[in-house]
Parts: sequence; structure tokens; C-alpha cells
Amino acid sequence: MTFGFAPSPAASLPRSPITAEMSAATNQLARMLEPAEWAAAGIPLLRDPREVVSSLHTRHLPTPDTAVVAVLDQEERLRASASFTRRAAAAADGWVYRNALLAQLRRVIPHDLRRRTPVRTAVLLFCREGDARWTQEDGAWMWGLRDACTLHGLRCGAYITLTRGGWQVLGEGRAGRRPYAQAADAQPLNGIEPRAPRPAIERTQARLGGGTAAPLRRATAR
Repeated sequence: MTFGFAPSPAASLPRSPITAEMSAATNQLARMLEPAEWAAAGIPLLRDPREVVSSLHTRHLPTPDTAVVAVLDQEERLRASASFTRRAAAAADGWVYRNALLAQLRRVIPHDLRRRTPVRTAVLLFCREGDARWTQEDGAWMWGLRDACTLHGLRCGAYITLTRGGWQVLGEGRAGRRPYAQAADAQPLNGIEPRAPRPAIERTQARLGGGTAAPLRRATAR
């Protein structure tokens, strides 16, 4: 004699498209951080955020929908950075952003997973339209940065937005008017061309969710 359990009629019913969409939306909301959660996470403060922002802006000249992830050492010196663009139509999902950030980190710098305590810090600058107020997309980037840092053995550092009004370190209240976001076809500020990275720094550029990364030229020693 064989014993078994009959499947529940509800379990055999196909999920409606509306139910599936609601479930996906709920998961996306779970993969983002509110400003209060970010502030309570103990994110280390940048000693000189203006210098960090200016350096990344000069190296990558980000336009709206461009993310720049950078790794700083204990002295807040830039060790590596990479930039990539987000598809405008893509939904804000921390899991997707985490994977994109992790891919770029693996591309430009070795992990520190063998260390008991992280010694290097990853920061993220996201150039976008709109004002400096927090958005759900910012929350998804925060979640993605924190998770990517954990998986790569780094400390999670500052999240910075760059808009047409200037830059702002979210959760800290520190901000400035320059540099600021420019349109994709805008000329460099004051006609200054981007400075070549130092030999120890590698930068890459890719499109989030759109093919493989295309490495930019590697810096040569002067």
C-alpha cells in the first residue's frame, strides 16, 4: 500500500500575471535601503568628499545614468575605478545593481575576502537627472553597493549622487555645486580634457545589462 498526499488545488493553479508582477515589485522594494537605514549602517565618512568627487568626475566625465564605482585605500587614495551606464528603461533593482557593481570590482581590483577586517573601501557615484532628494533608485544602488562590498571583501563607503545642481553625499548632508551633471553631448568643464589615470589605476566602461564590458585604454607611465 502506498501513502501520499494529494496536491492542493490552489498549488496547481497557474499564477496570474498580476500576482507575478506584484511579487516582483515586492522583491524589488526589499532590495533597497531607506536613508535612515543607510545612516544607521555605520558608513565611514569621507575626509574630503569634494576631492573624491572631483577626481572621479575628471577621470570618467559621467553623464546621466552613469555609475562610477571606486576603491579607496586607508589613506583615501584612489586605487581603482570603473564606470558603466544604466539602461534608462531598466527597473531599479538592487540585485541587478549589485551584480553590475560586483562585476566591475572583480574586473579592476582583487578581492580582500581573506582579510578578517576590510582595509579598502568602495564608494559609488551615480550621475542622474532630477534633484538631490533620495529616490527609490538611490535606495537600490545603496543596497547593491553594500552587498557587492560584502561579496568582494570591501568596506561599504559613501553613496554620492551627481545632478545638474551639483553633488551630494547621501546620509551625510555634505554637498557642493561643482562638479555637476552635464548632458551627454556637453563639452568638458572649461575645456579641460579628462586626466589620464595613474599606472596603478585601471578603469573600465560597460553598459549595465547590455553585453560585455569594453575596457578603456590602460594608463601608461609618464
